[in-house]
Amino acid sequence: MDRMTYQPSRRRVLATLAALACAGVPPFRAQAANAASGAAGNRAPRRMTDLIGTNGWPSSAADIAMWKKMGISWGRGSVGPGQPDASTQPMRVDRTGNAYDSDLPSVILRNNQNGIRSLLFLGYTPKWNASVAGDTKSAPNDVSAWEKYVDAVVRKYSAPPYGVRHFQIWNEAAGRLSGGLPQATFWHGPKFDRDEHRARPYEQAMQDYVERIHIPAARIVRRYGGYVVYGGWPDQGGLDNLDKWLDYRSPRLNARMADWVDYLDTHYLPVHDLDGLYERYVKQGPARGVWQTEIGDRYMIDEHYLPRYFFELAVWALARNWDDPDKYVSMVYHWDGYEPFRLTHRGPPARTYNVSGQSLIVLNQIAPGALAPLPQPLRFGPEVAGSGLLSDQDMVIQVSAPSGWRTVQTTGIAPPSGGAQVLFVDALTGTAAPKEDATLDWNNDGMSIRFRVPDNVNGADRKTPGHLAYLVVRAGQGKSA
Repeated sequence: MDRMTYQPSRRRVLATLAALACAGVPPFRAQAANAASGAAGNRAPRRMTDLIGTNGWPSSAADIAMWKKMGISWGRGSVGPGQPDASTQPMRVDRTGNAYDSDLPSVILRNNQNGIRSLLFLGYTPKWNASVAGDTKSAPNDVSAWEKYVDAVVRKYSAPPYGVRHFQIWNEAAGRLSGGLPQATFWHGPKFDRDEHRARPYEQAMQDYVERIHIPAARIVRRYGGYVVYGGWPDQGGLDNLDKWLDYRSPRLNARMADWVDYLDTHYLPVHDLDGLYERYVKQGPARGVWQTEIGDRYMIDEHYLPRYFFELAVWALARNWDDPDKYVSMVYHWDGYEPFRLTHRGPPARTYNVSGQSLIVLNQIAPGALAPLPQPLRFGPEVAGSGLLSDQDMVIQVSAPSGWRTVQTTGIAPPSGGAQVLFVDALTGTAAPKEDATLDWNNDGMSIRFRVPDNVNGADRKTPGHLAYLVVRAGQGKSA
């Protein structure tokens, strides 16, 4: 959780968001689009905001307004301080923040009042109870002290008026990492040394985590009717390694790790890496969904990263039985800071959006409606990559391409009787291109879009410069040429 130290940096100057919502274009009503949108029946529709969370909490009405504009519906934070100095201290679970410097009950109540969900992170070991002397990231000597802390948190915050349902156990517990580290950053055992060259592997890492941390805490969470979120498997840990941990059965507890996880959780993985977890643990159970409670961070130096990630996640989720709004959630690390790639710059004088935050605003204005998969696959022309979905009756296609005229086509969709219009919108600023830069044609086979990517692409800092944009197809306004 305490991953970064923020350094002051000049905020990038952002382009003004074009008022796409004021374009006055009525919804696209292709018959295939209507059929796809109605596939969910009476179930509450899935929306882009269901997917988007962040680390930290909003601390004011102004923060909440910014969260809503970016589509953020989840926050993640710590709870404590527990009993930091001795077992004889009163158990305190009313504070949050890296330094436990904020009042947690008021944070959760404010979140509830504003439609923001709360994920409470459970950890770590107080120094007096650490199996590695003075190391809060090591296993507890006295497991009952850990259980006492977890019980105090879950008992308090699962009850009214808080009603928190989701609790995350620890953070990035792993053994030897596939990236080469002998011990994980947040899970230490014998022979640990802060100098990684002197550290040796923690041979009992898996067994100690399952028996001393995860299953004792998971039993308490479920006893109070809560959901267990796995402790954020680190991207350097390797997914083969994660499978071994999830399939590990404790001989002492006669329990398998995977059976005590409701939401699998990884950190900093691309969307396609989630496939195996879905197929093995979610499609037929026992898990309810796949989360990533940390994404972004320095990946957001690439200004395309965040809008591409969430759009791809939505397309991916729509193809994988997205039957619960909590099934697939990813949380940005971090929404607040001084570095120019965070979602916002905290000021002074006032908090402002960075490019990454602005890109989420654009995404949620482009695709604010009930989401559904496209009725037919897309065919992209040379040097174009992308994907698409339906938002209410709009067809929204995210495209990435170098400068010049480009194409995308799909078959099996008949033109609406009143014609249709296509808009080409910059994914970072929300600026709509001139109408002549995107044309929509229909033939007996389906729909064809031709669009011009500008010379000054918005991904100029990438190794291979390209432009990220949305094609939005809406019915009405006469037939396109």
